[in-house]
Amino acid sequence: MSPRTRRRRGTGQRVPVALLAPAALGLLFLVLPLGGLLLRTPWTSLGSRLTAPGVLTALRLSVQCATFATLLCLALGVPLAWLLARVEFPGRRLVRALVTVPLVLPPVVGGVALLLVLGRRGPLGGWLDATFGVTLPFTTTGVVLAEAFVAMPFLIIAVEGALRGADHRYEEAAATLGAGRWTTFTRVTLPLVAPGIAAGAVLCWARALGEFGATITFAGNYPGRTQTMPLAVYLALETDLEAAVVLSLVLLTVSVVILAGLRDRWITAP
Repeated sequence: MSPRTRRRRGTGQRVPVALLAPAALGLLFLVLPLGGLLLRTPWTSLGSRLTAPGVLTALRLSVQCATFATLLCLALGVPLAWLLARVEFPGRRLVRALVTVPLVLPPVVGGVALLLVLGRRGPLGGWLDATFGVTLPFTTTGVVLAEAFVAMPFLIIAVEGALRGADHRYEEAAATLGAGRWTTFTRVTLPLVAPGIAAGAVLCWARALGEFGATITFAGNYPGRTQTMPLAVYLALETDLEAAVVLSLVLLTVSVVILAGLRDRWITAP
């Protein structure tokens, strides 16, 4: 009997009330706040609020910073994922644990850590400032770095999983035919795991788009320079609730679109 058949037969079983009640409460707990957001959305003035200069500026900055952060994560994260998936070396488990730390680390703590290292008084930030005159905190570049710090684990985990699930025989066949390691990686390995890289990049981009804690701590909240959409929501809550609702609706829409696009890979059971 196939697993799919067993699942189909299992769906006909009666659900115990003791499980159904808390399951329904859990669903309501997750859905009701989103429904409240939709109910409070000022639909009549939605268009004008979305085209307001401050909203467009925050949206454009958010998209740009999230995109650059994703590109940085791809450049650094894909090789790191390959190293974790294909190379046996001492301390690999420790490295994998360190890679996943930003997933559970409070983003504000990540922002403080970045500030201590990359700030003007930090070991690396002080050297950059003294040698090249480059200052990273409270700049748009700082936003990109903060977003990349919290989003890169999503990409690494997705790519490492794709690499572990890829068929090694294709790479072995390429090596047998005389292909070098770089040629095998670019011509064989990357095409094999391209769907995993794409899924990880999308998740990485979505996480970067919604980053708040590390950004406000390391880059500040300066309109037009470091004020991304989540920071604009936080600021609008103090002055204009409807503007905060509209900005939140934009982020909610992006999240739903991302989940809908990846539902077959991450939600639907195999």
